[in-house]
Amino acid sequence: MTESNSKAAKELTEIVEATMQNLHSKFQSMSDQIVSKMDDMGTRIDDLEKNVADLMTQAGMDEQQTSK
Repeated sequence: MTESNSKAAKELTEIVEATMQNLHSKFQSMSDQIVSKMDDMGTRIDDLEKNVADLMTQAGMDEQQTSK
């Protein structure tokens, strides 16, 4: 292998490694955003379930369901 081929291979390796690191960073960022949004959705669902249960209790539906 000549010196120019060796230099070209080294440069190509560096470019590929930089690109892979960049992709890894972007995927990690997207993954973190997705997990955060899923956590937020879970919290909202929990709040919604609590509000529905509270409304059912206020409407007296809880007593009707438990007496059946």
